[in-house]
Amino acid sequence: MELQEIKLKLKETRDELLGIVNGLSEEQLSARKDTNSWSINQICQHLIKTEELYGVAIKRGLKSDEDSFIGNKPLEFLLDRNNKIEAPDIAKPTDEIIGYQEIINRLNQSREKLYEILNTVEDPTLLSRRHFIHPVFKEMALIEWVRSLYIHEQRHIKQINEIMEGLSEA
Repeated sequence: MELQEIKLKLKETRDELLGIVNGLSEEQLSARKDTNSWSINQICQHLIKTEELYGVAIKRGLKSDEDSFIGNKPLEFLLDRNNKIEAPDIAKPTDEIIGYQEIINRLNQSREKLYEILNTVEDPTLLSRRHFIHPVFKEMALIEWVRSLYIHEQRHIKQINEIMEGLSEA
């Protein structure tokens, strides 16, 4: 998948997320599916942290001078919410309640930082030829890091929708 296609998917997915959380009250943002799950607020915090961490990983991977030939990973399995994946501690949200506008600002900032990194890559094929170690997928090409971001976000959109369905049923 080309970088331009991935950027389009990133934009579409983020627009979908922003459309869902648009105008949610503090009570709705704090809602959880159950006591063991994250709130919508925490899911957004997790997405922000993940995107920031991915930016760091991509930058580090680009510093390498060695080509690597790593096949594509089965990223679509992320969309199956039956596959439980524990977030690394560094990407876990806090219990801090962040206001709606602050969430939107941070989501926009993390995306801008990611685009800044991607837009500085003079040769986009480098993203396919460089890798960095991913906590779940191990060695992973940088282009797959970028692609996994929107898939990861889609996974959490499903989670938010599950919470929203629970709210409308209550």
